[in-house]
Amino acid sequence: MYYLLLAFCYSLSILPFPVLYFISDIFYVLVYYVIGYRRKVVMENMTQAFPDKSKEEITILAKKYYRNLTDMMVETIKLLTMSKAQLQKRFQCDLTVLHQLYAAGKSCQLHLGHNFNWEWANLFCMQGVQYPFLVVYMPLTNKPADRMFRHFREKFGTILIPANDMGHSMRDWMQRQYLIALVADQNPGKPKTCFWYPFLNKMTPFYKGPEMGAKRANIPVVFVDIRKVKRGHYHATLQLAFENPQQEPNGKITEAFVHFLEKNIYEQPEVWVWSHRRWKHPYNG
Repeated sequence: MYYLLLAFCYSLSILPFPVLYFISDIFYVLVYYVIGYRRKVVMENMTQAFPDKSKEEITILAKKYYRNLTDMMVETIKLLTMSKAQLQKRFQCDLTVLHQLYAAGKSCQLHLGHNFNWEWANLFCMQGVQYPFLVVYMPLTNKPADRMFRHFREKFGTILIPANDMGHSMRDWMQRQYLIALVADQNPGKPKTCFWYPFLNKMTPFYKGPEMGAKRANIPVVFVDIRKVKRGHYHATLQLAFENPQQEPNGKITEAFVHFLEKNIYEQPEVWVWSHRRWKHPYNG
């Protein structure tokens, strides 16, 4: 099954970008109009986040989101045959802050949200830094699909750390310099052990793990903002948020990231993943 899936994706990946985006347009019609993939979830999430927008405005925003979602699908497949030169032409980011931290002998945590296109961001960063580059990911239950995504992400040397076995997987790195990317807006499975903050007009749980890991080893934290410039072109900005996390009170790093992410979402909402069931857990005060 895996090799059939790989062959199918490779056959799509060799196509030029204009053809891939034509395919994305077809996917968009299928996903939004025919299948209606999580459309109710998207509409409810957007209505909550933007109470001042009319139903018509929310619908327009939802359609923009689904177009970006299907673009993300074909862009991820393109990674199978995409050269480093192609990626660097289409994804821009100033990595100076990471070079400075590496030269200072420090490891670094990157905190980012589910903003398109995080897959391109991972591989762009991998190419441009001297650090071993670790990415925390949640393994998929579908084994062929999980193997496929690991193939995409490991193409240029990214080291994948499974979120469900992070403690064991990180042991070999504790005495070495490394750069680790954490998608820090995941929906926690155990909300009682999380930090809760207002986020998009609703109390929301956030994992304590990224902050606790940074404080434990005093690893500098850099926030990542990814923006879509135009179709097939992205720009990311890195912000050194906390250079000495151990000096900060508990919760401050996570709260700062929540504000950072929320601001970015409000400024370009169509590039954040609205189809996640982000608010499954009620807030009990």
